[in-house]
Amino acid sequence: MTVSKVYVSVVHRKVYAYPDESPWEFEINANQEIIPVFDKLFDQLNVVEIKDFWRAHIPIKPYHLDKENDQYDIRMKKVYALIHEFCNPESRLFIEQLPYFQERRMEFVE
Repeated sequence: MTVSKVYVSVVHRKVYAYPDESPWEFEINANQEIIPVFDKLFDQLNVVEIKDFWRAHIPIKPYHLDKENDQYDIRMKKVYALIHEFCNPESRLFIEQLPYFQERRMEFVE
């Protein structure tokens, strides 16, 4: 298992091998087996987002009772948890301050 440096863009939902390919938010050190996990999560986010788009046109269904929205949040939590596992300490501290991470930590405390 070769550990290599890759660059993750949550905004663009892509993983880059080189820092100059495109803008990125997080630099991680991970083996090549982890990269397909990011790709799969980003693909799932795209699918859920399309479902959310169609659901948004139903005015009687409130946002907070939306299963598709929950699925999107779950995928985002997984993306940030994966980044948190392999990122540098500075990025780790940033992710720990995100609401997604705070929610997860609170679930384990209760």
